[in-house]
Formats: sequence, structure tokens, C-alpha cells
Amino acid sequence: MKIDNSLPLEYSTEENRLKIFGFWIFLGAEIALFATLFATYFVLVGGTGNGPTGEHLFKVPTLMFQTIFLLTSSFTIGLGINAMRLGRQKATIGFFIITLILGLGFLGVEIYEFVEYVHEGATIQTSAFLSSLFTLLGTHGAHVSLGLFWGTFIVMQIKKRGMTPQTTNKAFIFSLYWHFLDVVWIFIFSFVYLKGMM
Repeated sequence: MKIDNSLPLEYSTEENRLKIFGFWIFLGAEIALFATLFATYFVLVGGTGNGPTGEHLFKVPTLMFQTIFLLTSSFTIGLGINAMRLGRQKATIGFFIITLILGLGFLGVEIYEFVEYVHEGATIQTSAFLSSLFTLLGTHGAHVSLGLFWGTFIVMQIKKRGMTPQTTNKAFIFSLYWHFLDVVWIFIFSFVYLKGMM
């Protein structure tokens, strides 16, 4: 395995560069998935039937907590990758752990929000609007959940094996995934919640 020391460690081998390129292709498929979910939501948003609308359901405090948790986690994962490129293993692990804690906080608030919706009579079967909303938010939440497990395993690998071309490549790919989830959240924040509150 030939290592190019002029590049960051995560890009230092041909295999690593191909894995990063392959992951960008995977993210293209993820964009198609979420584009489909958003399109479905936009078509069904008016189909509230006798159920509540977004204006009745969406609350500013939970929305703000979720947004702060997730956008801050995007910043901390960036700090983690920067620390990784500087060869600072403890700082990398620390920033990754903070990122995962913030992701867990986001997920906790989202679960609380779903429970509140159900208490208000808003379930996935109540209306077309709510089925599309729960599907969109649930798919994003499932991606965050997967990210929490994935990130945990990466932290364990870096702790055990150190900063190698393999572990740094995995960490970098994970950071791309996490940033993608943050971008999707910005669209959810803007076009689902803010639009729904108006």
C-alpha cells in the first residue's frame, strides 16, 4: 500500500481516495431519497383531513433545541476532523464524543416531539399530511440514530488503533455523512417547520 505523505492521512492511499469518491456517490443516492420524501410531503401537506396542521403542532422551543444541537454538532465534527489532520488523537476523540452527545440530544428532543404529537391525536394514520411528516422526520431521525452507532464504533477504533490511514478515512467519511444530515435538517427546518408555522 503506497502512502502519499503530501496529502492528508484520510486521502493518503488510492484505496482511501476511492472510498471517499464512492461515499460521495452514495450521498447522491441519499439526496434522491430525501428529495422524494420532500416531494411527497409537499404534495400531501394540505391533506390534513380532520387532524391538526403544522401550525397547531410545531413548537418553537423544540425546534430551536433540535436545530442548536444538530448545527453545533456539525461544528464539533469539523473541529474533530481538523484535530485529526493535526495528528491530535485525544482532541479528535473528544470532539467526536461531543458530536455524538449533541446528536443524542437532538434525537431525544425529536422523540419527545413525536410523543407530544401522539398525545395531541396526531399519529401517522391521522392524515396524509401527518403520514408524510412522520415518514420524512422519521427517516432523518433513523439516519441520525445510525450515525450515533457508526460514530461510536469509529471512536473505539481510533482509541484502539490510533490515527492510521484506515481509521482517519473512516472518520472523514463519517464526517461527510454527519454534515449531510445537518444540510437535510436545514431544509426540514426551513421548508417543513418554518413554512408550517406560517
